[in-house]
Amino acid sequence: MKSCIQVSEESIYLHIKAVPGASKSRLLEVKEGRLRVKIAAAPENGKANGELRSFLAKLLNCPKKEVSLHAGEKSRFKTLGIPLSLQEKLEKLLEDLSAPNTEA
Repeated sequence: MKSCIQVSEESIYLHIKAVPGASKSRLLEVKEGRLRVKIAAAPENGKANGELRSFLAKLLNCPKKEVSLHAGEKSRFKTLGIPLSLQEKLEKLLEDLSAPNTEA
């Protein structure tokens, strides 16, 4: 499940497939080495990129400035840079995403 993250000496790189234009931002699944994320913003003038960074910062409980767009500014396939200090939170988020939903 962690196949969408790459840890370096300076940062964690999170590989994402963005799906812009959704009614609500939400995490979907990890598929083909990328975390699929629905984004509640249009893919124009950087709006979807900004919403993606804000959404992930909120989930990781960190300032938006700590989530940087490393690659894929105009592509659905993006790589975000996240500080190493947030590795545990990110891994927990991915684990929770992969856990079976037991709610009835």
